[in-house]
Amino acid sequence: MPRPDAMPADSPALRFEGAVAHPESPPRRSLDPADWAAFRAQGHRMLDDMLDAMSTVADRPLWQPVPAATRARMRARLPLAPTPLAAVHEDFLRDIAPYSSGNAHPGFMGWVQGGGTPVGMLAEMLAAGLNANLGGRDHMPIEVERQITAWMATLFGFPSDASGLFVTGTSIANFIAVLIARAHALGTPSRDEGIGALGRRLTCYTSQAAHGCVARALDMAGIGADAVRAVAIDRRHRIDLVALRTAIIADRAAGFEPFMLVGTAGTVDIGAIDDLAALAEIACDEDLWFHVDGAFGALAILSPALKPRLAGIERADSIAFDFHKWGQVPYDSGFLLCRDPTAHRDAFAADAAYLRRAELGLAGGDHWPCDYGPDLSRGFRALKTWFTLRTYGLEAIGAAITRSCALAQRLARRIEASDALCLAAPVELNIVCFGFAGPDADRRNTEAVTALQLAGRVAPSSTVIDGHTVIRAAMVNHRTDERDVDALVDALLAMPSTGSPVQ
Repeated sequence: MPRPDAMPADSPALRFEGAVAHPESPPRRSLDPADWAAFRAQGHRMLDDMLDAMSTVADRPLWQPVPAATRARMRARLPLAPTPLAAVHEDFLRDIAPYSSGNAHPGFMGWVQGGGTPVGMLAEMLAAGLNANLGGRDHMPIEVERQITAWMATLFGFPSDASGLFVTGTSIANFIAVLIARAHALGTPSRDEGIGALGRRLTCYTSQAAHGCVARALDMAGIGADAVRAVAIDRRHRIDLVALRTAIIADRAAGFEPFMLVGTAGTVDIGAIDDLAALAEIACDEDLWFHVDGAFGALAILSPALKPRLAGIERADSIAFDFHKWGQVPYDSGFLLCRDPTAHRDAFAADAAYLRRAELGLAGGDHWPCDYGPDLSRGFRALKTWFTLRTYGLEAIGAAITRSCALAQRLARRIEASDALCLAAPVELNIVCFGFAGPDADRRNTEAVTALQLAGRVAPSSTVIDGHTVIRAAMVNHRTDERDVDALVDALLAMPSTGSPVQ
């Protein structure tokens, strides 16, 4: 490389510090708009477009396949040069907005996903405007998260000092619960030594109907998916209590160390709720950490008609659930509630100079959210939840939950009144598993689900019950009403045996 004094006159200006070359700093320029008035006008157009889309969501197809040309445009090269915001917005309207998964549509019944609300959308915009990092430090957004934690502690009958944490969803909340239970069982030194050094074989218990993320959480925690005992279920898809006690006794006799029991409030396939009161007793008798995976079912506590079915949840050591399902908060908004804040902190808190707390100033406040989970950089998920709970009120959200279960019963009655369709499982909450009666039902059910999704009016999904493929309709969206239930049944009854869509 030539010496600096030998560089060509037209070469970029360089300055040298030792052996490292640095280009001269470009002129200072922020990323704020040069014309705020024009930017404001474009922002209002974007907001109006989304409000228009939400207010007319039922008038458009629920889902449609993405054209090849649209996918190809998403393979563009790196955008090194700027593009006007208005042009990027037009690309969004053309290539992205029409091809979402459709869970805001009232006919969406495929999976347990909330429909979102305009209030939540506006709150998300406000949160983005604040650009708050909720990992720690002393600022008001963290107090919002603490307020919701206090509300949830009251709602679920937990102590007033219970800890809580917003996460992406229940899969991560369940994982965090496993880490808390692991540290509680093995002691905090295990965080340094690792579980392998201790030579202890931990086991966790849940039902065969539990979500797969429970086994995955044990895997990610280093305990191993094989440590999960998938206990048999009864005819209502609840964990079999006798089989559970038998499994615990057998494992202790074989030298294993039972440490955790996971109950389910709303199983993924049919929405069953385990006997949580009985599980709490077993957990107490066996000295197990009692966790409840309540991804959507835990918020049934907001419905006076459904709340009794959650009896015993107040005795859990931790509860995981999603505000973005039955709570209708926009994605993502998962939550973990923990009875013992000390056990929660013991699993995650760490000393680091850059996390040192101060008596005064921005570094004040204790304890920080990073003491309760793995993330130091965290978005302001709490704000859209706070807006949703305050704007609508818990009674209205509970009424929407009650209504979704009533719609499921309406669907069940229509199925039972038909010779062509039959129920495949009990209707426990808001999920109905059913299908065609007669031979070749598995094929017909599979083809029917695909045909309905392509038609774009209603969209169920499929699952497997007792070894057979069935249609699964989940009533979660607050926009869904009787017309959507009837549209589903009418479309199925009018469908030819090939499963092709009705024109």
